Amino acid sequence: DVITVHEGTYRERVNPPRGGTSDDQRIVYQSAPGENVVIKGSEVIKEWKKVKDGVWKVTLLNSFFGDFNPYNDIIGGEWYNRTKSGFNRHTGTVYLNGNWLDGTELLEHVLAESDAHSRPLWNANVDEKNTTIWAQFQKVDPNAELVEINVRQSIFYPGQPGRNYITVRGFTMRQAATPWSGAMSEQIGLIGTHWSKGWVIEDNVISHSMNTGITLGRYDLEKLGVAKPAATAEGFVKSCELAIEHGWSKEKIGSHVVRNNQISHCEKNGIHGSLGGIFSTIENNTIHDIAMRGWIFGADVAGLKLLASSDTLIKNNHIYRCGGFGGIWLDWMAQGTRVTGNLLHDNKQVDLFMEVNHGPFLIDNNLFLSKNAIRDWSQGAAYAHNLIAGSISTTPAASLKDRETPYFKPHTVEELKLSGIDHKDLRYYNNLLIGKARLPGKDKAGNFLADGNGYLQVVDIKLEENADGLWIRVPQKPGGEKRTVVTTELLGKAKIPDASFENSDGTPYRLDTDYFGNQRTPENPAPGPFATQAGMTQLKVWPKL
Repeated sequence: DVITVHEGTYRERVNPPRGGTSDDQRIVYQSAPGENVVIKGSEVIKEWKKVKDGVWKVTLLNSFFGDFNPYNDIIGGEWYNRTKSGFNRHTGTVYLNGNWLDGTELLEHVLAESDAHSRPLWNANVDEKNTTIWAQFQKVDPNAELVEINVRQSIFYPGQPGRNYITVRGFTMRQAATPWSGAMSEQIGLIGTHWSKGWVIEDNVISHSMNTGITLGRYDLEKLGVAKPAATAEGFVKSCELAIEHGWSKEKIGSHVVRNNQISHCEKNGIHGSLGGIFSTIENNTIHDIAMRGWIFGADVAGLKLLASSDTLIKNNHIYRCGGFGGIWLDWMAQGTRVTGNLLHDNKQVDLFMEVNHGPFLIDNNLFLSKNAIRDWSQGAAYAHNLIAGSISTTPAASLKDRETPYFKPHTVEELKLSGIDHKDLRYYNNLLIGKARLPGKDKAGNFLADGNGYLQVVDIKLEENADGLWIRVPQKPGGEKRTVVTTELLGKAKIPDASFENSDGTPYRLDTDYFGNQRTPENPAPGPFATQAGMTQLKVWPKL
C-alpha cells in the first residue's frame, strides 16, 4: 500500500499499524510530489499572559497533554550523566518561530533581567491539575508570533516491534519530546524503527528532537518480563545474549536504508541505534548541529552513534558541528563495517571514534578535517586513502585488555564470542596526513602495518563555502614512494574473528576509485581520497558532483 499525504502541517504522532511483507511488498508513507508536508510533535500556544517586561506565562490543564506530559517527563537512562546536565531536565521545551528556548531549573532565572545577547529561558511547573510555563520572549509578543510547545514523544514510531518493510519519504518532521535513547532500553526517536527489519527512511528533513532524530533501536526488555541488566560492560554483553534470544538476527532485524535526509538540532544524536542497525546502509545524509546546546550529557552522545554496526555501510554523509563525542561513534561490534566517502569537520571531540571493536572494519576515502580526526580504541582496523588533517589517538592496550566485547561468525550475529582489546592488528595504507597528523607509533599499536602514506607539513586545510557548496583546496600530493591498490588480499584478515576485509556479500574490496568515484591510477595510486595529482587544486567536496 502507498499512503500519499498532501500539503499541510499535521500535528500528530504516526503509529503505523502494520508493516509490509517483503522488500518488494512494502508499505510506503510519502509526501505528494512537490508538496510541503510538515509533521510536528508540538502544539501552538496563544494564551500567553504578560508577567513583566519580556516574561510571559501560560497555564494549561494537564488533560491538554493526554497521557504524556513532557513537562513532567525527566530525561534519564543508562549512562546518562545528570551531574553534568546540571539539573533534572525534561523532554518538553518551548519554541519561538521554530527556534527552541533554553530550559532552566529555577523560575527566578526566567524572572531575572535578560539582555538581547543571552539565550531566552523557560521554566515549567506541573501540579495535580495544571501545567504552568513561564518564558522569556524579550521584546516579542508571543501571541503575535508562532510559539509552540512539545506535546508528543515521537512523530513517526510504531507502538510494537516487528513492523517491517516500511518506507517514510519526503516529510519535514520536527519538535518531539523524545526520551534518552539508552543502549539497553527501547529507543524512541523522533522517527524510529522499533526492533524491525527493512525500513527505508529517505528524503526527509528531521530536526528539533530533544534527544535523538532517527533511532534504529531495540525493544523494551521489561515489556517481555525480563529485567534490564546493569549498566556495565558485562551487563551490555548480557543484553546482547538476551537480544539473540529475542530474535536478533539478519533474518529479522536491521537491513534498513537511511538516505538523503537533512538531520539537525537534536540534543543527543542525529542517528542512533543499539543492535537494531545491523546490515544497514546510511548514505548521503547531512547531519549537523547535534548536541550543541549543552543540555544533555552522557555516553552515546554524537552525530551518528551505532552499537553493533555489523556489516553496515556508512557512505557519502556530511557530518559537522556535532558535540558530545563528535561526528561518528561506532562502539562494540563494528564487524564488517565500512565507512567511506564521508566529509567530517568542525566536530567537538573527534570526527571518528572506534571503540572496543575487533573488526574487520574499513575506513576509506574520507575527509577528516576537525582538530581531532580519529580516536581508535579497537583492533582489526584498516584505514586507507583518507585525508587526515587532525590528530590520531590510541589507547594503550593495558587499559582495554580486560574489557571483553563480542564478535561473531562473519556476516552474522551468530556464535557470539568475547575478547579483550590488546590493540594489535592495525593497518594504514595510502592515507594523506596533513600538518600535525601522525600515525600511531608501533609501540602503542602492536601489530601495526603501514605503507604508502603521504605527509604534508604546515598545510592549513580549509573548507570554502560558495553558493554551490563546499570547496577544498587540495595540496600537492607527496611523490617518491611507489604505492599499490588496496585490496582484500593486501589487508589480510582481522586477527580475533579470523575474518577477511570484504563487502557484506563476501565479495572482495578493491579501492581503485576515489572520493568522487573517479578511477585511480592502478600502477601508482595517489595517497588520500582524491585521484588527482595536481597541486593546490580546488575541488567541490559537497554536494558531490
